[in-house]
Amino acid sequence: MKGSLDVHRYPEAVDAFSWDALWTLFDGDRERLNLAHECVDRHPGGATALRLQFADGRRAQHTFAELAEWSSRFAHFLEREGVARGDRVAIMLEPSLAFYGAVFGTLKRGAIAVPLFTLFGPDGVALRVRDCQPRLLLVEGTAEGWASLFPEIRVIGHDELAARLAREPARYVADTAADDLAVFQYTSGTTRALPAAVRHTHRSVVTLMVGALYGVGLHPGDRYFCPSSPAWGHGLWHGTIAPLALGIAVGAYSGKFEATRLLEALDAFAVTNLAAAPTVYRLLEGAASATTTLRARPQKISFTGEPMDGRTFEFVARTFGVPPCGMYGTTEIGVIIVNYPGFDGYQVRPGALGKPAPGWEVAIVDADGRPLPPNTVGEIAVRRKSGWVLAKDRGYVDEDGYFHHGGRSDDVIISAGWTMSAVEIEEVLRKHPAVREAAVIGVADALRGQIAKAFVVASRSGPDLEVELQEFLKSRLSRHEYPRAVEFVDELPKTPAGKIDRRALRERATG
Repeated sequence: MKGSLDVHRYPEAVDAFSWDALWTLFDGDRERLNLAHECVDRHPGGATALRLQFADGRRAQHTFAELAEWSSRFAHFLEREGVARGDRVAIMLEPSLAFYGAVFGTLKRGAIAVPLFTLFGPDGVALRVRDCQPRLLLVEGTAEGWASLFPEIRVIGHDELAARLAREPARYVADTAADDLAVFQYTSGTTRALPAAVRHTHRSVVTLMVGALYGVGLHPGDRYFCPSSPAWGHGLWHGTIAPLALGIAVGAYSGKFEATRLLEALDAFAVTNLAAAPTVYRLLEGAASATTTLRARPQKISFTGEPMDGRTFEFVARTFGVPPCGMYGTTEIGVIIVNYPGFDGYQVRPGALGKPAPGWEVAIVDADGRPLPPNTVGEIAVRRKSGWVLAKDRGYVDEDGYFHHGGRSDDVIISAGWTMSAVEIEEVLRKHPAVREAAVIGVADALRGQIAKAFVVASRSGPDLEVELQEFLKSRLSRHEYPRAVEFVDELPKTPAGKIDRRALRERATG
């Protein structure tokens, strides 16, 4: 890194920060920039680009040269398939050379990559496919099942791709404008709306560096690992694009998560920098006996997606010898509050979100957008050219400048780091023949932070129907996006306008 960005002492790093300095990290400029070039092609081919831990115990490593070649062949394949610049390519693969190659091959082509979670069921995929209208959908295995569901889309199975790519050239010259669209990333956003794609341009990588450098503490030489799925924000931006842009290998987990497998990866890959959701650290605590055998202990540990409870914070600090550093932001506004992992002169305060990231002015504001004094609860907001932009979370700032979380200001459900849409769950619940009405809220949970709870008016009730509804949701939306708690009621509370009164449901859930 160069100049002011190489300062690793707080608050000097904040004082020396400049937005212009971020551009020195890249080959591109404000006019021409391509994410695939910045993350793949410009780095030494023999260096490691991917370190993969699979759920079955296998591990694999791939170089930048392998990733560059795979992605170039895929870019040529897309061109041959008639995928034009600006077309969407949906990629529903587990972390692998193929997944990363497809993402960066799409970006080389000048098309738009749309990563999709591999555990989505047909309804979950259909919502997103209808929204982004991809020209091509790449899936695990064979294309048959998905092709029958989406006859209007070209569906390609990973199994049939290898032979076709072998015929394509191994080099592709990427050329895009910095402001060209690059990635559609789906987030459930607020639960009063269906999943929506946040649209990112190629130049989004520049702003991303704020969270990467000061929230994750990425630095050349780190051996980095992030088990979050790259179909979601943390795994995509901070787990994939940020490290690769800095020439640091991606460390990723592929398949059903097991805490012991992550511990094996920490040792096998000699991980020095670990970033994960708080639930991952809680699961590691469940495998605490295994942590005593760790040879490698990360020197920087970060988390995001939800606050970390005190017990888990103490476990991480005691087990690894460094405090876990949270970072806070949203898909829409980026990372705005960090804890500066690896920086001298900064003290992590347990229970606090952290302090503003360099380059951002953050405040707690009232309903009229006016900044509030310390220890007064209001809306967390960041200043932009248009004024204060709300993060849709409540909180307060203490006398020392640390921000604290005060709960969501909408109905969003964040469970084990996953953001879920209550509207999406409700819509699928209503498709079940026994369900007449349904409302979903988030309730507190010791392991996952929150879980989705459904209040259901149905033609029958009981434990059998509860399991039936949960399996119905798992098969149609996702293995994670279902109500872990179901309460059958005779009727749902309504507002005077006839809308479901979710505030009354939340009060009922908390007694």
